[in-house]
Amino acid sequence: MSAMDGSTAKIRVGLLSAAIAFVLLPPPTIAQTMDHTKMKMPMPAQQPTPPEQSASDDHAAVATSEPRTPIPPVNDADRAAAFVELARPMEHASLVNHFVLLDRLEVWDAGRTTGQTWDGLAWVGTDIHRLWLRSEGERVGSRTEAADLEALYGRSVSPWWDLLVGVKHDFQPGNAQDWLAIGVQGLAPYKFEMQATAYVGESGRTLARVEAEYELLLSARLILQPRVEINAYGKDDPQRGIGSGLGTSEIGLRLRWEWRREFAPYLGVVYERAYGNTADLRRVAGEATHDTRLVAGIRIWF
Repeated sequence: MSAMDGSTAKIRVGLLSAAIAFVLLPPPTIAQTMDHTKMKMPMPAQQPTPPEQSASDDHAAVATSEPRTPIPPVNDADRAAAFVELARPMEHASLVNHFVLLDRLEVWDAGRTTGQTWDGLAWVGTDIHRLWLRSEGERVGSRTEAADLEALYGRSVSPWWDLLVGVKHDFQPGNAQDWLAIGVQGLAPYKFEMQATAYVGESGRTLARVEAEYELLLSARLILQPRVEINAYGKDDPQRGIGSGLGTSEIGLRLRWEWRREFAPYLGVVYERAYGNTADLRRVAGEATHDTRLVAGIRIWF
């Protein structure tokens, strides 16, 4: 019994040692428990090399100074095809240009007779310096009621505005007279064409004139053009029916059809009115102080 007890005690000691070792030792990892020798992992398929990359590798590996397809040398036929003989030789635009515009050439019914009006301009010069000619007038029947001619030097002071200095000669009404003129003209914001001119004449007479017009495109060829003109005078001039202060105004509305860009017939309506002392002088002379008329005319430029 003593021998069996000793064996039992040894077994108990061995089990106790194994239990302590199991508790104290760390558990085995997954990698330690797996047998890699028995595993067969599929290898990724090798991607084919693109032909561009292989071609570039070939060029990098074997450098050459000649193309694969040699370029033939240039001959006389190639030069003739590349440089064709022009019908007109190359030339620069002229520095000096010109322009003529007859803005209004119109007629209207003046009772027992007819009336005619003209208003035109012309210029010659460069983009910066120009000589301007402006003229306007009016005839009733066979009598010229008003006519003038202006010769002005124009200097461009901005992309859209010119400064003008020159002289103005009045043929009618009354005796002829001359004026010194200074003004500006150009394209105001919202595409209003403007002219503002101040005149100083004989015996201290002065005149200020402002004109504005706008072109409203109803279609590619149909254009509606409102126009306003205002005149103010510094002194009375009874001989010519002019009073000091605000003298006259004219408002017109014309509808033109551009049969060609250079030639456009039109129809319109014009309202003219006199004010202040000018209106009083017209009443004394038996003339109307305001007038409305239908007009027909043409617009020409070249």
